[in-house]
Amino acid sequence: MSQSDRGLRRLAAGTLLVAFPGTTAPEWVLRELEHGLGGVTLFGFNVADPGQVRDLTTALRGAGEPVISLDEEGGDVTRLAYHVGSPYPGNAALGAVDDVELTRRVYRAIASELAACGINLDMAPSADVNTEADNPVIGTRSFGTDPELVARHTVAAVQGLQAVNVAACVKHFPGHGATRVDSHLAIPVVDVSLDVLRERELAPFRAAIGAGAKSVMTAHVAVPVVTGETPATLSGAALTGLLRGELGYGGVVVTDALDMHAITKSVGLAGGAVLTLAAGSDLLCLGPVPTYDDVQAIIAEIVAAVRDGRLPLERLEEAAERVAALRAWFGAPEQVPAEQNGVGLHAARRAVRLIGATEPLVEPLVIEVDTPPTIAVGDVPWGVGPWLPDAEIIRVKPAAADALGLLAKAANRSLVIVVKDAHRHPASQELLSALVAARPDATVIEMGLPVWRPDSAAYIATYGAARANAQAAVELLTA
Repeated sequence: MSQSDRGLRRLAAGTLLVAFPGTTAPEWVLRELEHGLGGVTLFGFNVADPGQVRDLTTALRGAGEPVISLDEEGGDVTRLAYHVGSPYPGNAALGAVDDVELTRRVYRAIASELAACGINLDMAPSADVNTEADNPVIGTRSFGTDPELVARHTVAAVQGLQAVNVAACVKHFPGHGATRVDSHLAIPVVDVSLDVLRERELAPFRAAIGAGAKSVMTAHVAVPVVTGETPATLSGAALTGLLRGELGYGGVVVTDALDMHAITKSVGLAGGAVLTLAAGSDLLCLGPVPTYDDVQAIIAEIVAAVRDGRLPLERLEEAAERVAALRAWFGAPEQVPAEQNGVGLHAARRAVRLIGATEPLVEPLVIEVDTPPTIAVGDVPWGVGPWLPDAEIIRVKPAAADALGLLAKAANRSLVIVVKDAHRHPASQELLSALVAARPDATVIEMGLPVWRPDSAAYIATYGAARANAQAAVELLTA
């Protein structure tokens, strides 16, 4: 391979954030880092405990200068606490409190934990304005439905993360909040006018850019007025025209995971990599699915696209310059102590809401109504079990649940029903309504968005299903 070939391959590899299974770095990842690989994205399956993550990131750094990223939003989307649930409430809870200084403190605490583990880029916060209640992928990940509220808390989150040199990655540009389709599965459409887009979807991104956000993540969302039928991730009109041009953004553009069906089922993984680079992306998050062979094929396709003129060499050089500037901002990793200051539980306690009055618990039966996890959240544990050790807890699938049998089991006992986003699941509403009709003295705990609630029963809204939210709800229940 000639010097120029090696240089071009290095530029191509430098745009990729790869993933791998297991809690140690495979040889191929270390080898590719030596040859210029951009970095890695870690997932829940890469995490055992903070010490192990620190060892992993130290090994990765020993091979190169990687961007080491993951999704740590607090709330439902957590990677560091994937196996136990997050000690921090998510954005919906922070938006319900609406104290920007609290949001800043929560994100600073999250960043301190990340920095202590050697992670330098957090794929957070979600700056989506969640105007569609039936949104299957954003929901409690959003600060709320009001653009100004979302904007001010997005700024606070960016400031909190970047105060300890963890780069924020504000997502999902140009906004995933008005969608009813999960982009992991298909291409959602945000069919609004340019004026609505500017006033609503773009307001938090404009504010985050003004606050110095180091990176912005694209959405695999089509916005017909800007992108036609093309998802924004592949659209020069969105990334170069709107984000770079109109909003004046000069930082790093990171793609959402390219292994999502919105990309793989339309243009393919390698094809999507070339198209998003041409559109204006700098770092390509590949997601957890692509293998070493896929990575090799993607690099080869990027090189081929430069050779045959589909992708200007200058675009790769520009991406490399932006990522180099980001690395320079990271600086050398410091031994940052993680902040265990209880701010997560404090925030969850401020967010939780009680409508009605709870009764003292007598031999409580807790029915947790199962809700299928989204791909973004993954299989993170949720529920009130850890905080009610003396209760009998039953997890039921709503469509298969026997309401009469459950009511018989709850006879002469306190009944607590825990749901998650009941407004999105008719079977959950049906079961909940049947239980509460027979037991108006029951208490309902909603651990998603409190959009729908039954006519009677005490009602506790947590605005999220993180460990901190559950503890705050049980404290109210048992106060």
